[in-house]
Amino acid sequence: MKRLVEIIMSLIVMAASYALLHILFISNFFQWHISMPFYVPMGLAVFTGLIFYLILSSPLTEMMLKRLSQTEERLTKMNVKELALTILGCVVGLIIANLIGIAFSGFGAIGTFIVVLLNLLFGFLGIRVARRKKDEFNVKSLQKMIIPALAPQEKISVYGQPKILDTSVIIDGRILDLLQTGFIEGKIIIPNFVLEELRHIADSADGLKRNRGRRGLDILNEIQKQLAVPVEIKEYSTKQSMEVDSMLLKMAESLDAFVVTNDYNLNKVAEFQGVRVLNINELANAIKPVVLPGEEMQVTIIKAGKEMGQGIAYLNDGTMIVVDGGNKFIGETKNVVVTSVLQTAAGRMIFTKMVAAAS
Repeated sequence: MKRLVEIIMSLIVMAASYALLHILFISNFFQWHISMPFYVPMGLAVFTGLIFYLILSSPLTEMMLKRLSQTEERLTKMNVKELALTILGCVVGLIIANLIGIAFSGFGAIGTFIVVLLNLLFGFLGIRVARRKKDEFNVKSLQKMIIPALAPQEKISVYGQPKILDTSVIIDGRILDLLQTGFIEGKIIIPNFVLEELRHIADSADGLKRNRGRRGLDILNEIQKQLAVPVEIKEYSTKQSMEVDSMLLKMAESLDAFVVTNDYNLNKVAEFQGVRVLNINELANAIKPVVLPGEEMQVTIIKAGKEMGQGIAYLNDGTMIVVDGGNKFIGETKNVVVTSVLQTAAGRMIFTKMVAAAS
């Protein structure tokens, strides 16, 4: 293979040398007053080709094959989005180069040489710019640039976009019930690194972790078997070693997908990076019944609170109720009146008083 490349490169150098010498002799560049036979430039070209083959072809071929191998490795590691953007950048660069090259079309051989250089330069620049701007590019921005008429359809189609599940929401299990109701549409994507993390948790020596991991794997099996929504286990990798959460956000950005999670920290990082998130905890808080100060309710006090005199009760949805003066009635069902409601990132707390105390 290497020897064949060396021969081809030498033949190309020989042909280029002959073409250049032929042009120089025809134009009388050297201002010789004698007619030069045709075999003189041909002989010089053959001599140049042989010198190139003997001295320069081997190191240049090794360097070229090494570069080709590196390029092939980079192309193999690219995802579809990066590859498409690289090709698009190269094509745009070549178009610009040829438009500029029209101005040099009347300069003969020199003009042709300039056009070749412009193609190499702008093709390379197009690839570089596309690679550097890949993180700022998504499908929606392309729709807005190329087909503005598609922009109004965004509100209709956005809910059918892919949803990527993270480890926490799979282990939590509520995603199965949510998918069964049909509130979440679009393809469900399970990244290979999330599946690997679940398997690692399921193999843990810690009994609690092991049970959580196995529960997550069971939830995934139920999603694949019971639901009609399309589910795909997708391979994704990055050049640098990254944490699972970082890879999740990178993948969502490249696929223009939503991340479904109940991880508060991941939610905040995703918002900062502009990745859209569906947070199960936020949804659960949003659909809880609204309770206003002054309303009465009946609760069962199950334990004492942290502060003196407080009792703790819970609604069916898990909302904590703090009953002032309820520590004396642990295990009893009492009527209470709401005094205030506190909404936090972790959930909602309702503060109440005994009906008799409130009156």
